[in-house]
Amino acid sequence: MSLTPDGAPLRFSLLMIGLAAANLMAQVRTADATKRGWQESDFPRTIQVSPNVYTYEDFHAGADRFTTTNMFVVTSEGVLVADAQGDRKATGGLIDAIRKVTPQPIRYVVVCSEHPDHTGGNAAFPAGVTWIAHPATKAAIHLPDNTVLVPDAKTVTMGGEEFRIEFIGRGHTAGPLIVYLPRQKIAFLSETFCNHLFPQLRTGYPSEWIATLDRAEKIDAKVFIPGHGFTERGDVSREELHAFREEVAAVVAEVTRLYKAGVPVEEAVKQANWGPYVTWTGGGSPSPRIQDMGPVAVRRVYLELSGKLD
Repeated sequence: MSLTPDGAPLRFSLLMIGLAAANLMAQVRTADATKRGWQESDFPRTIQVSPNVYTYEDFHAGADRFTTTNMFVVTSEGVLVADAQGDRKATGGLIDAIRKVTPQPIRYVVVCSEHPDHTGGNAAFPAGVTWIAHPATKAAIHLPDNTVLVPDAKTVTMGGEEFRIEFIGRGHTAGPLIVYLPRQKIAFLSETFCNHLFPQLRTGYPSEWIATLDRAEKIDAKVFIPGHGFTERGDVSREELHAFREEVAAVVAEVTRLYKAGVPVEEAVKQANWGPYVTWTGGGSPSPRIQDMGPVAVRRVYLELSGKLD
């Protein structure tokens, strides 16, 4: 395997350079791989974010064709992985990608989201890894009894790298965790941030998600990594995080308008106007391969406004 002077695999460094070059041109803001000029055969793919931090992107489990994104961090004492893929085969692809980068063993797996597309492949990880999750996640899905529970924050140090694992509020799920690397100012936000996707509120907490995104934007990070959607250059990642926050707020505001006007929920599903966000992945623009998440958002916000969410 060819290496760069800092020891990084050449193909990943070239990919990182190519990503940066592509971003210097007109940035296509979308979660749709085709609109970015990529083919399905381009995935899964590994992107080097920094000398020892990588993301792994593979198409979302099931019919929906957008990416589920993981982060893995290589240190001299082992690897930390944030999230899995949707089944054992796809997570095996993630593990194989890690092995191509380093012989170091996987020591930690942080379960940032409870949903099956991020946990369905958990069984593929080797025995002996340390699992880390929020208590609400542990209550929702099967995890080992000795899983380390993080209700607020925990710092893990491995191979000279500090990892701050934090709960900054409910959003897409009840117990989302983020992984922040303070030395490098990189934040993996998992499903708290879905890059250019319509907000998926099936199990979400609409107004709380906005507040959580407000806290996310205050993190001192140069790169924000989403749980869905593509890995972006640092300044673009911050712009897209803010754009996602604005989208969630706009969706909640539109449904709140209809609720306060006394529009019945199923009529509100028909009347809701998402403005420019209808073109975001899952926003309702015609697509045979992406579920329309608008009706789900309307019903979920109505539940919150009527005081029926836990």
